Amino acid sequence: MSLIIFTEHSEDKIKKSSLEAISYGVALAGKLNIEAIALVVGPTAAPLSELGEYGVKKVVHANDSAIITSDTKSLATIISQAADTHQADVIIFSNTLTAKGVAPRLSVRMKAGLVTGAVALPDLTNEFTVRKTVFSGKAFADVTILSPKKIISLNLNAFEIIKSTGTAEVIPFTTATISSSIKIKKVNRMAGEISLAEADKVVSAGRGLKGPENWGMVEELATLLGAATACSRPVADSNWRPHHEHVGQTGLAIAPDLYIAIGISGAIQHLAGVNRSKTIVVINKDPEAPFFKAADYGIIGDAFEVVPKMIEAIKQLKK
Repeated sequence: MSLIIFTEHSEDKIKKSSLEAISYGVALAGKLNIEAIALVVGPTAAPLSELGEYGVKKVVHANDSAIITSDTKSLATIISQAADTHQADVIIFSNTLTAKGVAPRLSVRMKAGLVTGAVALPDLTNEFTVRKTVFSGKAFADVTILSPKKIISLNLNAFEIIKSTGTAEVIPFTTATISSSIKIKKVNRMAGEISLAEADKVVSAGRGLKGPENWGMVEELATLLGAATACSRPVADSNWRPHHEHVGQTGLAIAPDLYIAIGISGAIQHLAGVNRSKTIVVINKDPEAPFFKAADYGIIGDAFEVVPKMIEAIKQLKK
């Protein structure tokens, strides 16, 4: 018996969210007294044996160059084949965009119970009960999986990455013939940007900045902090910023360690996408802005006065 952790990679690096999933999976495997195996799909130059530092003893690598890692149907087939080969009854994902497409397909294929948005290890004293977020993170639900096979998708930043020492055995995995209906003609990668989904720190701004010409100070603050940049939906809809930076209920849901919101009122739709952030800092000149109720730290003031002072203070600290 074993447990498989689906491990995503990008630009020859294992994603931070997958390292969280590995730590979660290793901890759960220990409670179940079974083996934890990382599954990597697609060619990568990432040092897979180093995943042993996060607790896995084996890394199964489906290294077929013909595999299209954006094809959720093919990924579900490959994971199912790996689960059969290694007798895995538990599959762990990070709750990424890819997992949201793959996990439901895999659930049907394996006849497995599925819990998405998990925030803690299962309670094994109460059968197999998993706590997850509901109502856009406003509450929790305890869901019991009764099926023999189980799939859990872990919320980003919900479980600490645990690193020690060790080396994993990398085992090649040959998949059965898979035909994909997807053909990739071209891939354009954004160079020099920190991935918003993977960022530990995010600096975001809204209509309070009055126009795209004022975004320079947001980008400067983000650069100084080593943060990604984001925006509210009205900003993206107005084409002040690209839509891939839009965070909120209808955009990207994120959970960084630090989220700085500049000139954003904090409507419920925006909060739904950022309320899992560990620390929220709000800068707004309106003392009645709803965002202050969710903030850990709030600054009531004009962003055009506050942000430049923050930038100068950070520069002084870096000297």
